[in-house]
Amino acid sequence: MPRWVDEAFEDYAKRMPRGLRIELVEIRPAPRGEGKTTEQLLQTEAARIERALPRGARRVALDERGRELGTPAFAKWLEALGLEGRDPAFVIGGADGLAPQVKRGAELLLRLSAMTLPHGLARVLLAEQLYRAATILGGHPYHRA
Repeated sequence: MPRWVDEAFEDYAKRMPRGLRIELVEIRPAPRGEGKTTEQLLQTEAARIERALPRGARRVALDERGRELGTPAFAKWLEALGLEGRDPAFVIGGADGLAPQVKRGAELLLRLSAMTLPHGLARVLLAEQLYRAATILGGHPYHRA
């Protein structure tokens, strides 16, 4: 990832209130070349994603065809998860997106935009929206509706 992605993500992660931390787990992309098809690369990445996902977490796959939530609705959804005692695990695809089984295994397909976003930008945007949702739930004035 470019430095600006890491810096922006870390900035929002540091701002999160106690008890609402963001943990980033990066999956090494499957090596390109060696005559592997996109499908084979996605399958390799899907296996790595599966191993990295925490047990019991609500899986959310980011996808441009997913459900779109406004920020206040996203905050309410996160609040409901907290009441259930479950943490979300957001999955952002790489250059080729996510394998179909990763999307099928998600409890929610979520889109950040109708536009296709590079995965680094999606990471920063998601971190900002998680922070914004936390400020809404905490009554902080960061979000001005």
